Amino acid sequence: MDLTIKILIGVIALFHCYILWFEMFAWETRGRKVFRGFPKELFSQTKVMAANQGLYNGFLAA
Repeated sequence: MDLTIKILIGVIALFHCYILWFEMFAWETRGRKVFRGFPKELFSQTKVMAANQGLYNGFLAA
């Protein structure tokens, strides 16, 4: 049971690290591909907010 819990914690931490990377570093490149319905100029305007959310997810992963 302890091993299962540790594996689940690791998977969740890796997921938060992925979100950190996506929101801090790939927001204007990969984000446009993922959120196709959003206007393209929205990504440059919200880059700082996305980076803040990515940093938050980094703290959750830590």
